[in-house]
Amino acid sequence: MRHVLAAKVQRVQQAGCVSVQSYGTHWPCLFPQHGPGKKHERPIVLADWQRSLVESHPGDFVRGLFHSDGCRFANRVTVRGKEYVYPRYMFVNESTDIMGLCQWSLDLLGIAWRMNRRNCLSVARRDAVVALDRHVGPKS
Repeated sequence: MRHVLAAKVQRVQQAGCVSVQSYGTHWPCLFPQHGPGKKHERPIVLADWQRSLVESHPGDFVRGLFHSDGCRFANRVTVRGKEYVYPRYMFVNESTDIMGLCQWSLDLLGIAWRMNRRNCLSVARRDAVVALDRHVGPKS
């Protein structure tokens, strides 16, 4: 961050993680979506240069989305007394704009997804989970 534009970067050790903080007057130039209020109550639209980056590297964008607002877990289903367990991804976000960006980036990667609630996207087909595994990987 310091190499890009930040005036100050610091790491703060917290329970179970390290918080990275950065201060700089030009962060809004890189993140024009930032603004006052709740993100699901204001428009989240990519700038042209951001859209171009996502089109070139949709896997990196998907990784960031799932690492921030998604999860991978073992889904358990019982059908006629037999239990089935399979991996599944979920992405949950109240912002319809962010949900749309997630859907668009998964489409760019050719990964099948479904909406199981208005704010919850699911990737559960075996081939789709394998493909998403290649892009998302474990949270670190």
